[in-house]
Amino acid sequence: MHTVAVIVQDGFAPFEFGVACEAFGLDRSDEGIPNFDFRVVTPEPGVVNSRMGFSLNVDSDLSFAGEADLVVVSPVPSEFWAAPDPRVLDVVRAAVARGAWVLSVCSGSFIIAASGVLDGRKATTHWRYAAKMAAMHPQIDVDPDALYVQDGRIITSAGTAAGLDACLHLLRQELGAELTNKIARRMVVPPQRDGGQAQFINTPIPEVESLSLSRVADWMLNNLRFDLTVDQLAAKAHMSPRTFARRFKADFGATPAAWVARQRIIHAQRLLEQTDLALERIADESGFGSAAVLRQNFARVLGTTPTAYRARFTCMPDAPVSVA
Repeated sequence: MHTVAVIVQDGFAPFEFGVACEAFGLDRSDEGIPNFDFRVVTPEPGVVNSRMGFSLNVDSDLSFAGEADLVVVSPVPSEFWAAPDPRVLDVVRAAVARGAWVLSVCSGSFIIAASGVLDGRKATTHWRYAAKMAAMHPQIDVDPDALYVQDGRIITSAGTAAGLDACLHLLRQELGAELTNKIARRMVVPPQRDGGQAQFINTPIPEVESLSLSRVADWMLNNLRFDLTVDQLAAKAHMSPRTFARRFKADFGATPAAWVARQRIIHAQRLLEQTDLALERIADESGFGSAAVLRQNFARVLGTTPTAYRARFTCMPDAPVSVA
């Protein structure tokens, strides 16, 4: 991925637009992170008004998006959902046809949906608009709970911070875990939240009694190779298993098992990038037990094999260069 186009239109949401700019538009070459040829585009170059009372002066039309490796669709006001600009729809269709990435933040998913490329696919949007999207586009399997959904090379995300999670998810596939972690650290955000985590968490701020869960989570990260049962973790948190499971999901947005499974994948990615350990050793260190189970999880979550992942993202100086 070398070229990135972000489409903005009148009434765009500044924060969600800024997420795409932050993820793909900053120069991070001083940290060894490759730059993208990044441009903001719009159907009619000139002044584009935000919904917050200020405007952008956008010089580029949609022609750059017609050849970009990634097309990002910013949120648009609801009046555009049923009557989107046909020029933008053509750009989205062409991007999918040529195999480019297409990513939407929040209600930008309505534009992608209107193009028809999501028909028969799974997608998401902000939970407040999920029912509306499902009613307008019954041919799409709308997940109202997910932070983001990837179906092929189309990624749709929920509102605000979930858009950043989706961007990091894409960057992890393009740049690997280590470089994406550097980007996340620079942003001062977690490097990965799984797309299947709930959008809406009833207790977004942990109760005082459950603050000790952060210490348990740290212990979990340092002991991924072992079998981590809820009973064992609850004992460390000095809670009953039922209370621990409920508070963990409230604090972290996922069950203990789902959270551990994702952390094991991330740890395996890091070992594949930074070491020359054999797959069996990496599987053991990550808690998968065997190379076969590691391969199954990589295929299910990342859509690739550990060997192919290592060939593409290795940081080892003497490793062979992948041409795939």
